[in-house]
Amino acid sequence: MSCSSCNGCSSSEKRGCGTSSVFNWLAGVDDLKTSKHRNLVEVQFKNNRKGYFENTQNIKLSEGDLVTVEVESGYDVGKINLIGEIVYYQIKRKKINTSTNPLKKIYREAKENEINNYERLIDLETVIVKKAKKIIYKHNLEMKLVDVEYQADNTKAVFYYTAEKRVDFRGLIKDFSKEFKMRIEMKQIGVRQESAMVGGIGSCGRELCCSTWMTEFPPVSTSSARYQQLSINPQKISGQCGKLKCCLNFELDSYLDSLKLFPKSNKTLKTKKGDAKQIKIDVFKRTLQYVYKNNDPGIYEISLAQTLKIIEENKKGNIPESIEEILINKDKIK
Repeated sequence: MSCSSCNGCSSSEKRGCGTSSVFNWLAGVDDLKTSKHRNLVEVQFKNNRKGYFENTQNIKLSEGDLVTVEVESGYDVGKINLIGEIVYYQIKRKKINTSTNPLKKIYREAKENEINNYERLIDLETVIVKKAKKIIYKHNLEMKLVDVEYQADNTKAVFYYTAEKRVDFRGLIKDFSKEFKMRIEMKQIGVRQESAMVGGIGSCGRELCCSTWMTEFPPVSTSSARYQQLSINPQKISGQCGKLKCCLNFELDSYLDSLKLFPKSNKTLKTKKGDAKQIKIDVFKRTLQYVYKNNDPGIYEISLAQTLKIIEENKKGNIPESIEEILINKDKIK
């Protein structure tokens, strides 16, 4: 049975629906009848949590189906994301050793009563979060509860939290178990994972990348902003999570490749009017902006080709009259 009830719903309406879009780049190439990995399945649970399973019973499955799967204790329900050869490459990419950690099994397509219970627990999670926050407040713990995820068989609950320091959970877990009457697991996450769970709209006007398609969060440094000639203004280059925006990494490789063609920022252009220093570059327009080191207030934009020509002439001992003269005769230098 497919998760048709999720079509068109918002995250607030269906907190258990996965939001990440998955592109099967082997679709149309992978022949499930001949592929030796045709029984491998990627299943997505709440909060973009994914697991890899084996369809040992050769159940006829399709992407988007809800299935009941084996877990360490009991069973859980999730949605099929990918099937077949591409799952093998996903497992390989994440360096999962299936020899020492064999894949668990898919039991069956989720039954109607299992789906109903699964949806009931998703609706219940909002209430549970509110109750859990009150218990945390009573214990005066320095932590922030972000979300809770119930196992579909109603035997286990995972509480996701953020904290700057180590938290003593002994009394908290005891009260949680007493209140919710099930096994409790506390899982600490980072602020980026918190933003992915909460969701929101970025400064670009689109839904946050971390809550839609991103599943891994590589580190982002201020050098990524510097290479792209961005102002190091925390308010402009920080995301909803308070950390540097993940998108600063998206075009970084293109900038680094282009910057190899440009002279170093400390390279001075020598002219008879005076030495000029670089203040800004535009890698897409392939232009550079220079100002004279003397009191000339002008800002002069010249092409990369013109700049390299001046540097080459300077090495030969030739000093042009001025940057202005170069700009007047720019048609002579391409």
